[in-house]
Amino acid sequence: MSAGGEAWYGTPASAFAPADGGICAVPGLRAAGVAAGLKPDGALDVAIVDAGRACDVAVLQTTNQVRAAPVEVTARHAADGRARAVVLNSGNANACTGPDGEQIAVDTAAHAAGLLGCATDEVLVCSTGVIGVPMTAQRPALLTGVTQAVTEAGPDGAGAAARAIMTTDTVPKSASLRVADGDGGCVIGGLAKGAGMIAPAMATMLCVVATDAPVPWRVLGQITRQAVDRTFGRISVDGCQSTNDAVIVLATGTAGREPAIAAFTNGLTAVLGELAEQVVRDGEGASHLIRLHVTGAKHVSDAVALARAVADSVLVRTAFAGGDPNWGRILAAMGATSVQFVPERVDVRFGPLTVCRFGVGASFDPGQAEVILSRPEIDVTIDLNLGSAGATVLTCDLTHDYVTINAEYTT
Repeated sequence: MSAGGEAWYGTPASAFAPADGGICAVPGLRAAGVAAGLKPDGALDVAIVDAGRACDVAVLQTTNQVRAAPVEVTARHAADGRARAVVLNSGNANACTGPDGEQIAVDTAAHAAGLLGCATDEVLVCSTGVIGVPMTAQRPALLTGVTQAVTEAGPDGAGAAARAIMTTDTVPKSASLRVADGDGGCVIGGLAKGAGMIAPAMATMLCVVATDAPVPWRVLGQITRQAVDRTFGRISVDGCQSTNDAVIVLATGTAGREPAIAAFTNGLTAVLGELAEQVVRDGEGASHLIRLHVTGAKHVSDAVALARAVADSVLVRTAFAGGDPNWGRILAAMGATSVQFVPERVDVRFGPLTVCRFGVGASFDPGQAEVILSRPEIDVTIDLNLGSAGATVLTCDLTHDYVTINAEYTT
């Protein structure tokens, strides 16, 4: 939390009331997660989120040039700003799988639509897992899993749905809250997955959010992009972008009196911010959550770019893994960007401890640095001393466990 009482993503830290139920805290939402056999260990691997009827939707997807089949299908289905349900699977990313993969994504949407009694293009699809593995042999199991998920979907299914989209995640990720102001109120809830391949330009691996606020899809798209830019756009686990990224926001419009747009925007940002932080906390092999605060910048965009460069630096993150106060790596990562700053003005602090002043090493107690860097959460402040703009980016340390997980991912 900043000194101004704001969360790292810029909204008041205590402006909202908690709500139970994750995405199903939104009235009328049903969800389920089932085991269809896509994962060899028998874990949950197919999920559905059903709004009960077609509603306004906003979708942001990966900017990677290599786009998974579900990304392409969902982009087409959501082009009119309307959707009813989202079907998600783990165990196979259905990426780089050619025409057969795209047909399976279409068949998944069509199968769910037939069960729900809606149009095929009202169903969006998402997948996560290994890239480049043909899904043809898994098609029957996937469709059977969709049938089971639709049958089991209910108002208490958010937890199972969040577990069903996990890959290397160690915990499910969900968030929900109530927004209220003088105009009215609404509920916003969501689920997400992600632990690796996290350096998105717009989203996380998979995220579905719902609200009962009546927000037209074109407005919802603008608000969603703004909220994502301040949350999922400011996290990194490993500097690697996925082929399957998606943030989907459904607005059912059933709230009696909705709050003002500003209040809704802050609420959506808070839900996405909480989910984004959960992703970084669960980063593959991570032992430290690191908040990188760049202050004193001329422009927010400069602060974001510099913080992201530090967050993506392998050298910086391995230093944090070893508790090494090697602040020089931070300046080196910043200097490799195109952002103009004055190294001789830069101060760096680990927690309250100043380790660099005006671009050179400051005298500090190594023992105090060791204590600070051993904590599970570390705040790093990089003051450029050039202006009044700033931004925070979340990252985590890079440990031996991260290497092991990814060295043995398909073996």
